[in-house]
Order: sequence, then C-alpha cells, then structure tokens
Amino acid sequence: MNLGVIGLSEGNGHPYSWSAIVNGDFNEEAMADCGYPTIPAYLGANRDTLGIEGARVSHIWTQDSDLSRHVAKASHIETVVDLMEDLIGNVDAVLLSRDDPENHKAMAKPFIDADVPIFIDKPLAFNREDLDWFAEQVANGKFIMSSSALRYSAGNQSMREHLPTIGKVKLAVAVGAKDLRKYAIHYLEGMIAFLGDPKVLNVQHVGEPGKDILRLELDGGILATVHVFKGLAGGELNIYGDQGVLNVSHGGAYVCFRAQLVDAIRSFREGRPRLDFSKTYNIVNALVGARESLEQGGKKIDLT
Repeated sequence: MNLGVIGLSEGNGHPYSWSAIVNGDFNEEAMADCGYPTIPAYLGANRDTLGIEGARVSHIWTQDSDLSRHVAKASHIETVVDLMEDLIGNVDAVLLSRDDPENHKAMAKPFIDADVPIFIDKPLAFNREDLDWFAEQVANGKFIMSSSALRYSAGNQSMREHLPTIGKVKLAVAVGAKDLRKYAIHYLEGMIAFLGDPKVLNVQHVGEPGKDILRLELDGGILATVHVFKGLAGGELNIYGDQGVLNVSHGGAYVCFRAQLVDAIRSFREGRPRLDFSKTYNIVNALVGARESLEQGGKKIDLT
C-alpha cells in the first residue's frame, strides 16, 4: 500500500515522524536537522519496532519544495510531488499530517472528491461549518478518519481494564500544556476515549485564553474538566469513582503515534475507518463548543 503524506504546519513534525514510523528507517543526519529534537530521539530509541508491514509512505507534498525534499531524505520517501493533487492516482490513501484545522477542509477536499481515503491529523476542525461539512461527506460514504494519538496511548490501553474497579465514575480531570486550538483535543480525546466515548452533553469555557478550562457534562452523569495551560511542564488524567481513583499516564509519543498509524493503515486496507466517525464528531463537537463558549463570554453550549 502506497501512502502520500501532506505537511508541514508550524510547530508540527508529524510528516517526519509518521513517515519514518511507517517506512521503518530514517536518515540520522537529515532527521537530526528536522527542527524537533524529540523525533530523532524517540525514533532512534525505538528503531527495532519501526515499520508497518505492507505499507509505505511513497510520496510527499508540502508547501515548500525544499522542505519536501528534506522530509523525503530524512524519512526515506521516494517521490516528491509539485502539486498536492499529484498524489491522486499515485497513492492508495493519504495522511494529512498538518494540525492547522482551519486548512483541513480545503486540503482534504480534492482527495475526498476523488474518493481517496484520508486520515487527518487532530483536530479535524475548529469551527462548526467545517465540522458539519466533514460529517456530511461521511454521511455520503466518504472515507474520512481523524483522531488524537492519545486515544491509542499505552496508558489508556493498560489502565482501561481497571476502570470497573472504581465503581460509578463521578469526575474526570485532564490536564495538559499548550493551547485550545491544537492541543485541547489531545486531553479531551484521551479522557473521553478512556471512559468508553460517552456523549458530551454540554461544554462551558470557564477559564481564559492561555489558561483554558473546559467544564463538560457527559452522558451517564459524569462531570469532566479539561485544563489547558501554556507553559505547563506536564499533564495527567485522573478518574474518580465512588469506590476508587485511577491515574492514567499516557506514556511517550512514539507508542501513541505508532498505534494510531497501525489503526489508520488497517482501516485503509479494510476499506472503512475502524474508528467510527460518530466518536470523532462527539469530541470535535465539544472542542468547537468550547471555542464558541469562550467567544460568547463563557456561555454553556448545549451539544445534544
């Protein structure tokens, strides 16, 4: 299976890391110059598990040809294309590895129109118009898949079996760094996926820009808060029940990314997303609602 990668957006090295994880190797000298020191570090530390059988990132497009050639050299990608649309007809599926949600619709549309399966980096959308457009495309049978890598974290997988031991869940608290637009989706999805994807009923932004605090009511009577602060050194997920407490440590980026890519490639092979779009919609709908709440002075946004 030949895959095409689309990138890069500011602050996001996924075209480098995703391509190397799929292709099974990387050029150490070029990767060291990718601008993201953690990428060559975790690729080198996990060299023995690089590669996903039966798939290869064979083509790449970015907005800059020199940048495309650098990613191609670093991640052993054979073909650099001049136009994004040149991927159509030359690859079996596309990984849209940019995390700037305002550009996702325009970049994904040529492939969706051409019935090329596409996996889109988080967050899928950051406004209601784009989210509803993607939902309409899925309803019309188009292959669109998107998620945060924290859905597939080692912590989520290893701790989920202990969830019944804490009784009825009353409160979930997720804390993480950076911003509402790009990174809140991680903490939202990591938490909601761990809980079994309960429906988000409403959301209210009760913080301020740079210190974003989201209050959510989930189906089943669960109250949740998500704290996204610029400048934090770390984060965590805590789940509180009437009989106990769970602390979930998601683990490093490499394990999350590899598991996410494996699921995406399995989905491409099977011809349908293994992650039901309703789960993605539920989470991105909450993110969009949080933005709307912030813009409306902290109004509670009904999502039902």
